[in-house]
This record gives sequence, C-alpha cells and structure tokens, in this order.
Amino acid sequence: MAESICRALRDGALEGEHAPALTIKDTLHTPYGFQAFTHVLCSLSSNILSAKSQSKCLVLIAFEKSPSFYYELLRSKGVDVNTMKNWLRILDCYSDPLGWKDGITGSNDAAVKICKNVRDLEKLLSYVLELGKGVVGQGKVRFSVAIDSVSVMLRHAALSSVASLINNLRSNNQVSSIFWLIHSDLHETRSTTVLEYMSSMVASLDSMVHSSNGQRSSSLNIFSIEHNSGKGKFNVRLKRRNGRVKVMCEEFHVEQTGIKFVVISSGNGMVNHTLVPKVQFNLQLSEKERADRENVVLPFEHQGIGKEVQIYDGRRSLPVEQNETSPVLTTEKSHAKADQGKGEIHYFRDSDDEHLDSDEDPDDDLDI
Repeated sequence: MAESICRALRDGALEGEHAPALTIKDTLHTPYGFQAFTHVLCSLSSNILSAKSQSKCLVLIAFEKSPSFYYELLRSKGVDVNTMKNWLRILDCYSDPLGWKDGITGSNDAAVKICKNVRDLEKLLSYVLELGKGVVGQGKVRFSVAIDSVSVMLRHAALSSVASLINNLRSNNQVSSIFWLIHSDLHETRSTTVLEYMSSMVASLDSMVHSSNGQRSSSLNIFSIEHNSGKGKFNVRLKRRNGRVKVMCEEFHVEQTGIKFVVISSGNGMVNHTLVPKVQFNLQLSEKERADRENVVLPFEHQGIGKEVQIYDGRRSLPVEQNETSPVLTTEKSHAKADQGKGEIHYFRDSDDEHLDSDEDPDDDLDI
C-alpha cells in the first residue's frame, strides 16, 4: 500500500487539477512517521533520477533535519551526490529558523537556500517556487515539494497561514506533487482535520499495542512498547478522482536499513475495502433482498404467458410479415375502430356574464 502512494506521487497531477497531496501522521505511541517520510522521499528521488516521474526536481523544506542529513541519507541509498545538484533543492529552515545566528549568512552549496524567518510564510512560498523554477524553468515542466515537519511550521505560524501555503503549492501549475509529515498528537484535532481535508492521501501509523478490552492502550506500558518496538500498522486512505474513498492497511517493520512494509494476508480479515459513510440505514442488500427484487413483477413488463413476448419501444413498426398475415378488417370494423380513437372537447362557460371572446388568446390584438 505504501507503493500505491509512491506511484501516485510519481505520476503527479493531471492538467487542470490540483497536485496529489499526502499527509503522513504519527503519534508518541508510534513515532515512526519520519521513517515513512524518508521512505517516500527516497522512492520519489529514485523515480526522478530514472526519469519515471512527472516531476524533474524535488524541493525539500527541511525543518527537523539539516541538509547534510538528507545528503547522507540519499548517499546511503546509492544516489550519487554529484548528481543531486541537477534535481534536488533544499530550503534550510533548520540551521537558523528565526535569524538569531549572525554567523550564518548563507550556504556555499548552490542547491541549499537558508530561510532565516520561518514565520513569514509568504516569503517561504516565494523561496520554494524560486528553487523549483530555478531547475525546471518556466513552462509545463513540474517539480515536487516535501515538508519534513508541518508540526514545526505550526509552532511558528497560524493554521490558516500554513493551510494557505499548502493550498498555493497544490494549485500551482508547476507543482507535480506534495507530501508532508505531522505529529498529530501535538496539535488540536482541528489542525489535523484541516490538513487531511486538503490531502488526496492520508497515511497514519498506528501501534499494534492494544489493551485487553480491544481498545488502544493510552498508558505507556514500557514492556509492551519494547516488545512491539519497530512494528505497527500502516493505514492509508486514498481519495479517488470520482469521489470514492479507498482504505488500505499493511504492517510495517522498522529496521536498521529503513522501514519495511509487509502486506497483511487475506486470512487476517478484509484489508482493502471501499469506505461507506456511516448512516442510519443499510446501503447494501442481502441475498434474500436481492432475490426478492429480481422477482418483482413490473406493471409494464410483458410476461409472455402463453404468447410470444413482443415489446414495442415506440421507434419501430410491426414486422412486415406480421402485417401481411394479419386478417383484413372490414369497413365497418375499420370505422368502428376509428370512431373509438376519436375524441371531442366540449367547453361550457362559467356564467352568462363571461365575454364571448374570453376563451380566445388575449394577445391576439397585439402587433407582434
């Protein structure tokens, strides 16, 4: 299922549509969202390098880690550092986010730009577009955007400003895809809901630790956390273009080399299903109800009991051979049948005071 969202980010946006957006969220109980983020980041980087992606450049907004960390990460995945300057740009919001360090004036690396005021999201937006267009140029060539921590952004800016930034990036005709990470339990439910609403895909990491009554345990059981360390469920919700929502689930294992995803076998229950809204009535029919519906006799349906079924659709005449074989009607029968088809309209005035021409068109005297 993780590969499904990676393919969606790789394929990018259709002409006239917003870019695909992915929200990755984790909690204190399952703090492996960053591993999932780097997995998606490396997958998209590999697709860009192999020219399989719609985007030709990746702009990374780094809040939680330094640019050197991401260079080392990509190097460990086999990416040549010398080629990164051709497709990777990093907006460094980690080194000096508030402009307090006077010694940091800039970076010697042309692929890295330092942002010294993360509270000014309008300027941050201009930096992202400048970095992306600096590689792909002006036109129809697109680039992707990754934000390693929306939680840090919400620490310095209001939710409305962050939502406006993401919406402006999604609606930009040169942005192919965008994805970000948020630590959902650090914020109000409203913040997470807004970001999920703006996303076409939502991936959440849940712990496999449950209490005896089937509910997730809210207490920090050290033994349970240590026993289930590095394991959990990866739940994905995808919004399709036709409005349908698909929910998928698989297990993940965090190892030294990175995060690994394992498809849950069908024997453990239904994994993939279409999300049906919760309503007071049943939207699906049982087998008995389906059989009863098929046996309903419609009033306009020809049953063909003892005769050949012929349904007249109003667009074709009876077959010629049928007209030839049908008996010739006599003149009297023809007149009788014709009389039966005639009709008359009788009009009675409501009163004698009604004008004689009151039943005529009142606009006849107008010169139109």
